[in-house]
Amino acid sequence: MGPAIVVAILDAWLVFRFPLDKAISSTLYGAIQGIWPIGWIVFTAVFLFKITVKTGRFEVIRQSISNLTADRRIQALLIAFSFGAFLEGTAGFGTPVAVAGAMLAGLGFNPMYAAGICLLANTAPVAFGAVGIPITAMATATQTDALPISQMVGRILPIMSLIVPFWLMVVMSGWRGMREVWPATLVTGASFAITQLLVSNFVGPELPDILAALVSIVCTVLFLRVWKPRRVWRFEGEEMTGAHESAATVEAGGPQLRASEVFKAWLPYLILTVLIILWALPAVKNVLGNATVSFPWPDLNKQVASAPPISSTVKPMAVSYKFDILAATGTSILISCILAGIVCRQSVRDWFATLGETFMELRYPLLTIMCVVGFGQLFNYSGMSATIALALATTGRVFAFFAPLLGWLGVFLTGSDTSSNLLFGGLQKLTAQQLHISPILTMGANSAGGVMGKMISPQSIAVGTSATGLVGREGELYRFTLKHSVALVLCICIVTAVYAYVFPGAIPH
Repeated sequence: MGPAIVVAILDAWLVFRFPLDKAISSTLYGAIQGIWPIGWIVFTAVFLFKITVKTGRFEVIRQSISNLTADRRIQALLIAFSFGAFLEGTAGFGTPVAVAGAMLAGLGFNPMYAAGICLLANTAPVAFGAVGIPITAMATATQTDALPISQMVGRILPIMSLIVPFWLMVVMSGWRGMREVWPATLVTGASFAITQLLVSNFVGPELPDILAALVSIVCTVLFLRVWKPRRVWRFEGEEMTGAHESAATVEAGGPQLRASEVFKAWLPYLILTVLIILWALPAVKNVLGNATVSFPWPDLNKQVASAPPISSTVKPMAVSYKFDILAATGTSILISCILAGIVCRQSVRDWFATLGETFMELRYPLLTIMCVVGFGQLFNYSGMSATIALALATTGRVFAFFAPLLGWLGVFLTGSDTSSNLLFGGLQKLTAQQLHISPILTMGANSAGGVMGKMISPQSIAVGTSATGLVGREGELYRFTLKHSVALVLCICIVTAVYAYVFPGAIPH
């Protein structure tokens, strides 16, 4: 990414005539934003996940799910879709595919299906991954309130959250196999979709995945107490239980867990959920905001102006940096990490060792985030995004349909919905303004469409093959997911166009 930034700075300076000092200043401005608040959320979220792994609580979480059923389809719903969404919401950045893929492979899944199913399942949750970082990052980069974007994404993706579980069942076991488990599939998908819709629209972008995943898991587990598939389905070559043998008689295996053990294992994430809800309350946010330090960004604040046709008048742009040390979401997660260390009985020495290990693992990803955000801000302030926006505006009314494809392409190229939103969020906003359609719709479409590019990004493919022992078969896994990625993103294109031209009143303001 470093060489790309150098080329972008030279392009802004030599081609777009953007002063060199301001090109460097805008890049540094974005890089600092990449560390705070964006990188701060990423770091603390992964730190919390690692605490649960180091203390053995994560293994209990894994076992509590895998013990519920021996049917491969139900296991996929619980682990790849619901639990994968939970991992996406708490850690993100490849964790769901790596962890859930390894879990499914460990349970005896065909490795190609273990990787492919996790990649397919890790779609609808991605826009709210890592405690909502893709949306909060876009809001920060485009100077837009995060809640309307969260609401728009939350009115697009729940449709896909309902479709994807059925899609997984058809991919695994065909239409007949899907029909055998459609009640459980409906419970899993509907409970997730409804929670995702409500939380994204009334709370914000931080918790839709976490709460939707928990609700989905609980609803599915409770449903399995009163319903079982007529047969236990397994992959070709595995023994399949026929209709004459009740699925309830087949044990999933593994040690039996006490309810208290399961509760203790999930407790760190329950604490995280409570704290994030508290941090989102206006009263709490106002108190914590008293510690926020804000200052104009040097050599950029009101020294760059937007002009017609991008804006109605020539308007100097205010550029300030906000260091919200207490009010930042990442700080609430850090407090969760401290409390998690206590409830998991991790020693102070081990806690700090885990902290250091997390930093060492994330130092290069954090540097990448800095570079990507810096590139995005240079792209915005130099006028490059405005130029592309004006070009895309010539597509006219068709752009509402193609807006998700821009996010899809961005995720395919960068491997991250966050990176795609940072690169193209401003572009989507400017293009929408030129076409007199809602910028909230196009920015939401960028994030929603981007999630379907996750399953074909080289980074995700590499994680999937590494987690399931398929290294060297990346091309095969890519071919497995490509057709599904294209079909699902086209569904989002249709949904976006319907919002734009059939139900515009449903778009948040």
